[in-house]
Amino acid sequence: MSEARAAQAGALEKYFALSARGTSVRTEVLAGFTTFLTMAYIVLVNPSILGLAGMPVASVAAATCFAAAFASILMGLVANTPLGLAPGMGLNAYFSFTVVQHMGVPWPVALGCVFISGVAFLALTLTGVRQQIVAVIPQHLFAAVAGGIGLFIGFIGLKNAGIIVADPATFVALGNLKAPGAALALFGLALIGTLSIWNVRGAMLIGIVATTIIGWATGQVVLKPEPYSLSALTGTAFKLDLPGVFGLTGSHGLGLFEILFVFLFVDLFDNIGTLVAVTKRAGLIDAAGRIPGLNRILIADATATMVGATAGTSTVTSYVESAAGVQAGGRTGLTAVVTGVLFLLTMFVAPYAQIVPLAATAPALIVVGGLMLLPLREVEWGDPLAALPAFLTVAMIPLTFSIANGLAFGITAHALLKLLRGRAVKSDWFLFVLAGLFVVRFVWLSAGA
Repeated sequence: MSEARAAQAGALEKYFALSARGTSVRTEVLAGFTTFLTMAYIVLVNPSILGLAGMPVASVAAATCFAAAFASILMGLVANTPLGLAPGMGLNAYFSFTVVQHMGVPWPVALGCVFISGVAFLALTLTGVRQQIVAVIPQHLFAAVAGGIGLFIGFIGLKNAGIIVADPATFVALGNLKAPGAALALFGLALIGTLSIWNVRGAMLIGIVATTIIGWATGQVVLKPEPYSLSALTGTAFKLDLPGVFGLTGSHGLGLFEILFVFLFVDLFDNIGTLVAVTKRAGLIDAAGRIPGLNRILIADATATMVGATAGTSTVTSYVESAAGVQAGGRTGLTAVVTGVLFLLTMFVAPYAQIVPLAATAPALIVVGGLMLLPLREVEWGDPLAALPAFLTVAMIPLTFSIANGLAFGITAHALLKLLRGRAVKSDWFLFVLAGLFVVRFVWLSAGA
């Protein structure tokens, strides 16, 4: 038995180059568990968000686990990078609240849009266009998009909890904090916050589970156990409607391009930011500031998005929570593989995620939203050329309930201010093309108002 284990360890050592990166099988396994614990909240939160779009919650939970498992394992085996992947926060909110609920696009068609965005992302990676797109977007807008999405997620969490409510005079107002849902959510927020400041691994997952149990105990949740059935996993699988995507007409005509653009654009930028943060902490960036195997990482991500859409979930992306696994010593793709295997095991109990109330997942949204504000410190707030576009991006995403609007305002403002300041150069041509397309979009939206 010891010889078999030694042979397995030798194979893992050779495939993942463990010694070369200063790690071991034991360290990588522990790091994989750590990454999983910090990401596992998505199994409960993602179904609660996509469920509001009319998707079957149990099926979305299973699809979330499957997509996270496939993506993380693929990332580990193909790119040998300690990155965990799962359906992305922010993009799932855009999918549910903007595309399906606001624009009225059926969720199977929205899944088709996610799939096509994955194909486009793969094509851009293989052709090298990705580098050109990334090059024209300044770093302060990368940071602003992350911060704006954080505020967006936090706003949705506060809304779901009943902590803030609609008001005809002021648009939003403080809700009734004595209401059962709001009080339960505040308890969950306090618990997750306390566990987080004490650096308890899996703080969000523990907080969600504990809040759900309190909800059951106080009668806020009616628990109706149902027999487990594999058929629950098929409610969203292969339900994407690709012909429906190209059949979008009328008010959705140009909206289709907006949807595809946001899914592609945000996934691209979110990945770049996450990759830089995690690989820098892991010491994997070379002397020239390049990320080894970047194309393999992006190809794995694009493939995961297509598979995730086929399974029945929104865009799959790299998780910044992977930094927790890196902090625990993870340095290779074995960390990601372990994370993926744990998600795969979780899939067989995922259908029961529907028993978790919004008041239990809302605190996780609020906390994640707050953590996503960290990149805003990278913005030079004393420089108007950076501060104004960044502020417009951050503000317009939550205030218009649209990531697309935030991106549009930020990029357009950046291009205009750069032109007026006399800093435009020939290499900025693509930036001005993007800004011009956004201006056309604004005109079109105004005409249809």
